[in-house]
Amino acid sequence: MPADRTSVLVVDDEPMVREVVARYLELDGHHVHEAGDGAAARDLLAREHIDLVVLDVMLPELDGLSLLRQIRSQGDLPVLLLTAKGEETDRLLGLELGADDYVVKPFSTREVVARVRTILRRASPSASAPEASPQMPTELTFGDLRIDLAARVVTVAGAEKPLTAKEFDVLVFLASSPRQVFNRAQLLERVWDSSAEYQDPATVTVHVGRLRQKLEPDPEHPRWITTVWGVGYRFDPAG
Repeated sequence: MPADRTSVLVVDDEPMVREVVARYLELDGHHVHEAGDGAAARDLLAREHIDLVVLDVMLPELDGLSLLRQIRSQGDLPVLLLTAKGEETDRLLGLELGADDYVVKPFSTREVVARVRTILRRASPSASAPEASPQMPTELTFGDLRIDLAARVVTVAGAEKPLTAKEFDVLVFLASSPRQVFNRAQLLERVWDSSAEYQDPATVTVHVGRLRQKLEPDPEHPRWITTVWGVGYRFDPAG
């Protein structure tokens, strides 16, 4: 496989769904592996290099959310969930467990490809690192919170905090405009390249909650990411 070709694992128990998604991803330049159940996907992840997982929630042997838990326990491998229209609880739980994004079935295959492309672009330090310039810093520092934009590393009091690609993007977006309030629709548009028409606004709430759990000394009384009730969220540089 060429060094610049990313490897994507598609996990779905419906052969037709796997085949169609895999075909479109291959046309977009990815090397694709397929698995029909969670156990097979887990085994494949153990022996192959995978850059991103497209993961159906409803799977035999080992369900998608259980597999997601295992993936997150081992690192920050990007995961795009596939969920059915009526699975809102599973969708939100998947986001809380660390999924980077989700697509609701029935979906446009082109939408899946676009989401995969966006997640991989944001997860790649070389692709997402800002170009150095006198006007643009390479890191943001607020007290004991340090955000290394080039390396995509966040530390609090010197301890590294593992964030998913989307969590990092939310943090950087808010921290880049201190004290400015953004509502959920604005965050969906600017961070997810999406809108409330296609994406559940609760996605934003879940990601903010996860950031607080990882970064804030007291998530119930956040220092940095605060809620402006009835409006949205803002980053408080004073902490």
